[in-house]
Amino acid sequence: MPTHETSPDPEAAAPKPSTPAERTRLETTQATRDRMSRQRSRDTKVEVELRRQLHRLGLRFRIHRRPLKGVRREADVILGPARIAVFVDGCFWHGCPEHATWPRNNAEFWRTKIERNQARDRDTDAKLAAAGWLSVRVWEHEEPAEAAARIAALSATRRA
Repeated sequence: MPTHETSPDPEAAAPKPSTPAERTRLETTQATRDRMSRQRSRDTKVEVELRRQLHRLGLRFRIHRRPLKGVRREADVILGPARIAVFVDGCFWHGCPEHATWPRNNAEFWRTKIERNQARDRDTDAKLAAAGWLSVRVWEHEEPAEAAARIAALSATRRA
């Protein structure tokens, strides 16, 4: 009985892109792809140090939780009784006014992505405020001890 070899269909084998960003082929080097894939989205050095400082100040909190049911936004730190949601924002990813850089490669893609992140941040802050929560944004370049002191002071005033 003869066997027939069939060449695999490259279209059938390739996974289908699920987002518009994945559908756009970006011109990047392998080194850039490797570096970007190693970017942590949680438990970054700054976030861990901020939590350490908050704990040192006697604050107790939850991490990586959604403050509001039905809203798919996760805060890095939640101080439940004070209703404070803390977000540690990266300077690049959230367009820090002091340290933001705008890449030259794939400039349109990155500008759109960062501006979309900023719009989502504003929307999150508005939704939290409407529900009685205080949204606190901490930039990655901020000194963790100073940010923790600011959050502790806000917590004290909101619980009083």
